[in-house]
Amino acid sequence: MKIISYLLSTVFAIVFFIILLIFHPIQWIGLKLGGQEGHQKVVNIMNWFLVKSLLILGIPVRVKNKYDIPENQTVIFVSNHQSMFDIPPIIWFFRKHCPKFVSKVELGKGIPSISFNLKYGGAALIDRKDKKQAIAEMINFSKRIKENNWSATIFPEGTRSRNGKPKSFASNGLKMLVKYNPEAYVVPLSINNSWKVFKYGKFPLGIGSPITIETHEPIKVNGISFEDLLKKVELTVKSGIAE
Repeated sequence: MKIISYLLSTVFAIVFFIILLIFHPIQWIGLKLGGQEGHQKVVNIMNWFLVKSLLILGIPVRVKNKYDIPENQTVIFVSNHQSMFDIPPIIWFFRKHCPKFVSKVELGKGIPSISFNLKYGGAALIDRKDKKQAIAEMINFSKRIKENNWSATIFPEGTRSRNGKPKSFASNGLKMLVKYNPEAYVVPLSINNSWKVFKYGKFPLGIGSPITIETHEPIKVNGISFEDLLKKVELTVKSGIAE
């Protein structure tokens, strides 16, 4: 199985990188000709290709959603974080909500397509070594989400879980988003199996483990105290994570 993984991982890596190279200039064109809306359409299509590229590894992505997620208003998606492959499915499957991400500032340069999207697509780029910058960036991001009627995606664990087991949730990022978006809904997401893509390390990649994203019932922000909200969201997200 690991020998097959080496072969498939090589093909996948080439295809994945080609997708990023192709869509880098297309994002630029989309932004110049269509503004934020044009750019977002390109980003959505790119992430469809990234999600489908996982099929090379025998990894389909499935979303389980039994609830109506509010439209035309800010939604804050709160999710556990297992790998970089959590992100393309969220962008694609929840595209009508225009989810924007909180990311570390280092990812804002040097990576084809990904850095361009983070820099010009409305994301928050946080310098973890500069607390003052991080706070100011989160405030601006929280306001930007509201002004543009976008949604936010935040991973309160802070770092990826290497074995799928969730870590404790930090409160700062979510607290800032809630403060400046009191009319928003929080939608908990539980992601399973994306960590298995890296179960051998960076290479080869794991194959044949479907990634699932489960959507939980939306929670109205102004109908609950922040302490209760954080506790409820953390318990809800973790309840959907496989042991």
